[in-house]
Amino acid sequence: MARIPAGPLRRGWTTGACATAATQAAYTALLTGHFPDPVTIGLPGGGKATFVLTKEELGPDFACAAVVKDAGDDPDVTHGALIVATVRRGPTGSGIIFRAGAGVGTVTKAGLLLAVGEPAINPVPRQMMRDAVLEAARAHGSTGDVIVEISVPEGEALAKRTWNPRLGIVGGISILGTTGIVTPYSCSAWIHSIHSGIDVARANGMRHVAGCTGSTSERGVQRLYGLPTLALIDMGDFAGGMLKYLRTHPLPQLTIAGGFAKLSKLAAGHLDLHSGRSRIETAWLAERLSELGAAPALVEKARVANTALEVMDEATAAGIDIAGTVAGLARQTAIKTLAGADVAVEVLVFDRKGRLVGRSAG
Repeated sequence: MARIPAGPLRRGWTTGACATAATQAAYTALLTGHFPDPVTIGLPGGGKATFVLTKEELGPDFACAAVVKDAGDDPDVTHGALIVATVRRGPTGSGIIFRAGAGVGTVTKAGLLLAVGEPAINPVPRQMMRDAVLEAARAHGSTGDVIVEISVPEGEALAKRTWNPRLGIVGGISILGTTGIVTPYSCSAWIHSIHSGIDVARANGMRHVAGCTGSTSERGVQRLYGLPTLALIDMGDFAGGMLKYLRTHPLPQLTIAGGFAKLSKLAAGHLDLHSGRSRIETAWLAERLSELGAAPALVEKARVANTALEVMDEATAAGIDIAGTVAGLARQTAIKTLAGADVAVEVLVFDRKGRLVGRSAG
């Protein structure tokens, strides 16, 4: 995760809000022959947002408008993406039909909020667009029966930097957002992706999933168990977000995998493993070494060590399984967080070369 810049952070707009603005502008132009620019939409939590159009095209049977997504100061992969809405009249009584244009994904696996075969336009953005269309229809005496196609020209390439391929969403990005607002560094999108990954795994019959802090530990788990991609949860720093969701959406078996430093934080009781929000005290590791019977000189050396990795290397050289101890304590934290959920837990510690250096029971 990127380092949070100092000072006040600027909020941005979700892809759902941008798609809504483009849809409202395009439908208004289809009804009146004129694009409102700027265009103002309502937000789910109340309030308004105003957007400038970057594309306006009016044809004989369609209208097309586009908005550039501004994610504010959030390191969002879709920041600067062009969100395009093309609106056509639909059959009488059809209501609003959504279609995925170029760069917007299609759902191919069960377990998400949308049915298989549906465009990856999430429920809240759909409702925002319905509200915008119906508002314009009432204002201009129309029925609101339309076909709305959302496209993102660079969406297929952008999707490779998201969870979509892993979740079975093919062809592009998802149109997302529950409030219309992007709060910088809120981590909500990542945690939502963790939840979606668990939902998809459950819906597709996975009995064993692995939550990994990064690509090295993920590759290590795959070598060990041969798990399919659907069973791999990109937990990152959000052990708590994953475990709390599994508490109410359990799977039979969970492997937590990561590096020594990250999992030392989990072992010490931290559920957010990001360096800016939790830290591992080498003094804590020194206490664990003392409990394991390490020589006083090694315990003191660990207490003043610069990094957790330095502690592990010194302990390993002395024949002390500090990585296994960390794995066992991290498992205890996980079991406590799961609060009785029927999930068997195992913790694996990998070094930077992907070698398994510590393993808990379970």
